[in-house]
Amino acid sequence: MTELSRRSLLVLGGASLGLAACGNGVGSNGGTTIDARVNATRDYMLRSFPSTQQLMSKSVGVLYMPLMTEASFGFGGAFGRGALRINDVTVDYYSAASASVGFQIGAQQYAHALFFMTEKALADFRRADGWELGADARYALPDGGAAIGTDTTTTLAPVVVQVFGQSGLIVGASLAGTKYTRIIP
Repeated sequence: MTELSRRSLLVLGGASLGLAACGNGVGSNGGTTIDARVNATRDYMLRSFPSTQQLMSKSVGVLYMPLMTEASFGFGGAFGRGALRINDVTVDYYSAASASVGFQIGAQQYAHALFFMTEKALADFRRADGWELGADARYALPDGGAAIGTDTTTTLAPVVVQVFGQSGLIVGASLAGTKYTRIIP
């Protein structure tokens, strides 16, 4: 019978710990959970803002972020996970991380959807290694349950962002940016 040396035992233990730390979510139910949240968010959005159906039918893809949680006190941050759907079929999962700085305080949760109105905008988003939401997007903020307008400002923009379902309160003024990164849930 062969004895294990200390060196062999350390190498074996280190390799085991290294492999355990490499879990990438394959075989987990993370995707199923995100898809269920996306379905509920999409259904809520269509029920609460029926005019989004027209926007959805004109878009080539929609990224749904069902729950973004944001907190700030001078510096702020937000995080959430969602799914990119083309023809209402999930093709990728994404996380969104946002950072802000300024005179601000509070916490809130919200959902948002990015409607990609052109093939180029969708291809740029999918090809990029992390994508920052910038000046090429138009925001459609429903006011107290009012329908979102799909005028030429929103329908000619490459990306239209709809923010809805806000709860909580953040007050102040800040500069912020959001980065979307493809993930394996």
